[in-house]
This record gives sequence, structure tokens and C-alpha cells, in this order.
Amino acid sequence: MRTSLSITLFAAGALALAGSLWAAQPAKAPTAAAPATFTVNFDTTKGPVVVQVHRDWAPIGADHFYQLVKTGYFDGSRFFRVVPNFIVQFGLAADPAVTRKWKQTPLADDPVKQHNVRGTLVYATAGPNTRTTQLFINLVDNTRSLDGQGFAPFAQVTSGMSAVDSIFPGYGEAPQQPLIESQGNSYLEPKFPKLDYVRKATIQ
Repeated sequence: MRTSLSITLFAAGALALAGSLWAAQPAKAPTAAAPATFTVNFDTTKGPVVVQVHRDWAPIGADHFYQLVKTGYFDGSRFFRVVPNFIVQFGLAADPAVTRKWKQTPLADDPVKQHNVRGTLVYATAGPNTRTTQLFINLVDNTRSLDGQGFAPFAQVTSGMSAVDSIFPGYGEAPQQPLIESQGNSYLEPKFPKLDYVRKATIQ
């Protein structure tokens, strides 16, 4: 579902991102370059999850992710969608004002240089040049279903994949992404109290 921007699973495993569609806005790359490689620790409610980012895999996405982590964007962010044997999705901020700030200008696409194998970290999209802040971790090898759709991995989980596997999946598709965007954790906490989340993300 491209125009609804909700990372949606179809029979073929298609993904799309949730919120408003920015078709009239030009996509651009971040201005500050990230290091060639860097490590990010996600302190989650299921334990530490460590990812190594490779800028040469997807430089535009890596640069943007670097800035998001540096500003504390992911702190308090819920893993609001888990599709078993497919993906874990997150990347809408705890504070809706922060989400609005970062979604104003979508990113230009990176070419797909790496496969969507288990443990890779990837941006969700709503079509060409629409990446913003939503991410997913591949729970299985999704190479066949996602590579051809333009999903470009930029990082790999190097430790803590067992924590990712144990993230609470029980709410299915119930959390509504437009409401997360407009209300943040004030919507999620009372209605979906079992959601796991990122306590803090730090660059190592």
C-alpha cells in the first residue's frame, strides 16, 4: 500500500511506509557524512542490540541514520510492528513533534548493494525517494522478496539478534501509524503497554 505509507506485508512480502505521502517534495541527501563504518548500540527492553553501519552499502541512508542517532531520535521509540518470519519495524519518535521535524524532507534512494538477509537494517519506503525515519530489521532472509523492490540495507546486527527475535509480537497490525505519528507514545503506552522499545541508542 504505497500511498498509505504503512510498512505493509502483502503475499509477496512487499513493504511500504506509513504517514503522509511527500510526492511533491524533492528528495535530498543529508549534508553531514558519517564515518565509513560505525557501531550503534540499541539499549532495548529485550537487551542490547548492536549494529554495524557500512556507509559504502548505502551512503545516503547511513548519513541520515548517523544524524538520527546523534540527536537521540530513537530514544523511547517503540517496536510497533512485528511480522513473524519477516520483519521488526520501528522508527517513529516518542515525541510526535520530533517525528514531524524529521519527516519534512524524504531522502533520495540508495541503490541496493547488499542483500536483505537476516539481521540487516533497512529503511521502509512509500515508493521511490520517500525514506525518512522508519526502519526495519529483517528477521529472515528476505532477499528474494525485497531486493528487487529497492530496499537498500545499510547496516547489520552484529550482536543481540536473539533480543530482536524476542521483541513482543502480540499486537500484530493493531497500532495505527498515523496515530503514532500524531500522538507518539501518549497513544501507544496506554493502548499497547507490552510493546518493547529502544531505551537509548548510542554511537560507540
